[in-house]
Amino acid sequence: MRGSLVALLVLAATPAFALEDGDLSLTVTAEVPGGATPFPREMVLLRIRGTYRAQIALEDLRQPSLPHFGWTQLGRDHWSRVTIQGQEARGFERTVAVFPQGPGRLVIDPFVHRLTIVDGGERRVVEVRSSPLPLEVAAWQGPGGPDASEPWWLAAQDVTVTDRWEPEPETLKLGEPARRTVTLDVRGVTADALPPRPVLRTRGVLTFAGPVERQTRITPAGPVARVTYRWDVRPGVPEPITLSAIAVPWFDTRARVMRTAEIPARIVGGRAAKPAEEAPPPPASPWRALVAGLAAFGLGLGAWGVSRRRESPAAAALRTLARAARRRDVRGVHAALNQAARRDPALAAAWRADPGLAPRLVALDAALFGKGDTPVPELAGLARDLGRIRAPAAPTDGLAPLDGPRPHAG
Repeated sequence: MRGSLVALLVLAATPAFALEDGDLSLTVTAEVPGGATPFPREMVLLRIRGTYRAQIALEDLRQPSLPHFGWTQLGRDHWSRVTIQGQEARGFERTVAVFPQGPGRLVIDPFVHRLTIVDGGERRVVEVRSSPLPLEVAAWQGPGGPDASEPWWLAAQDVTVTDRWEPEPETLKLGEPARRTVTLDVRGVTADALPPRPVLRTRGVLTFAGPVERQTRITPAGPVARVTYRWDVRPGVPEPITLSAIAVPWFDTRARVMRTAEIPARIVGGRAAKPAEEAPPPPASPWRALVAGLAAFGLGLGAWGVSRRRESPAAAALRTLARAARRRDVRGVHAALNQAARRDPALAAAWRADPGLAPRLVALDAALFGKGDTPVPELAGLARDLGRIRAPAAPTDGLAPLDGPRPHAG
């Protein structure tokens, strides 16, 4: 008797549904930022929403094969309680990011939600189908684009480049290694859509490519992809070398314009490398030193006044320049040139006026501070030719400094 009473109470608590049109509905909508027509490989969000005025015991959403799309589901399905026309219902939502693989009018086939519902105290299975969804995909107009082999097509919401060196490249000496790690973080794509490792190759720098790592993180707004490139880098020459910047073009799906991210240019080697100090001359025999000193003293007495007047103010800087050229120290040569020009502006003007020297001085500046595509001129020959140039002598009476002031004509 008690069991029969419990059964009656359960049946009384279980509503009996006479399903009508609209009680079970499933819709699929496509979302593109700004309502624009997407290009191939651009992310489109599919919102699959169901509204069910029925008691659901089991459910299974069956997705179509999507043969013309790449896709990834964004998180888990979401169920909620909603009110429609004053009646309580169950709300269902799933979000899928799809990436059309080509232009044209594509069709997303129906999603099918297989529901086991309780109707009049009994369970039965019903299938709720969405309508086919046509999707227009525009063909790219202009250079590049999804079908071009280069540059790599990347349609994204945002691109961030991180460049990290261990140690810093400017501190490297000849043959010393550094690890370069470049990371691209890209919103709105999966990791397989990110570009391959760029070519990092410059004459004078040795590079050894490491493995590429890719990963995708799922967020409610869409996937966020990351790719990490690594290289071991060694300077192969003692001069500093510029690794050129690498452009990463991408299509901004929000602003609908092309943009360019950049892996920055860096100078490898030379800045912190201290020039090798010249070894001191071997100690001379004390008798030889005494004889040489007496001879030099005797000669110096006669030539003292002439040498003081004839030696160029830039002579010391030119000697420093010659030593730097023998070491192939580009920055040392450039610093000595600047010092010589400050001490003897007339000599610097003569250098600039010489048709054989001026282009090589310009090339030296370009090799140090340009884009890295100008070769360094041959330093030893440059130092030798610079030393041969003499500044024009200023007209003056050479004996005046020794004779004292002249008397005024009276």
